[in-house]
Amino acid sequence: MSDTIHIRPVKQQDFDAWLPLWDAYNAFYGRSGETALPREITQLTWGRFFDVYEPMHAMVAERGDQIVGIVHFLYHRHTTLAGPICYLQDLYTLEAERGKGVGRALIEAVYARAKADGSQRVYWQTHETNHTAMRLYDTVADKSGFVVYRKQV
Repeated sequence: MSDTIHIRPVKQQDFDAWLPLWDAYNAFYGRSGETALPREITQLTWGRFFDVYEPMHAMVAERGDQIVGIVHFLYHRHTTLAGPICYLQDLYTLEAERGKGVGRALIEAVYARAKADGSQRVYWQTHETNHTAMRLYDTVADKSGFVVYRKQV
């Protein structure tokens, strides 16, 4: 297997390789078993990546002929910036690939895409217990100091 990591936009034919990483990402955040993400949401999300009217995008990391990481991001307006802001919503790498540059390559690819698309900022959040990811995040971005609040409505 090649050591080279190749980042590219997701393609329709990637679904079968993308799905296990998507399911593992959701399981990591407790969305499995009885609390699993409904397949309809997975199908809706997948479709949005290919809808030109949706601000949602996906890229994959390949090593050799295997997809080893995924990243999803979207653009939205912001009250203090003229251009769009980029929210990196989901990032996942195969466990065996962690610490080998896949996550960093995916984040840097989002940075490049966001800049090319006129965005001035990329941001994301992670769970406070995700220490492995935070070791990487601390080297590629600045902590904003903001705390996230949310309520189901």
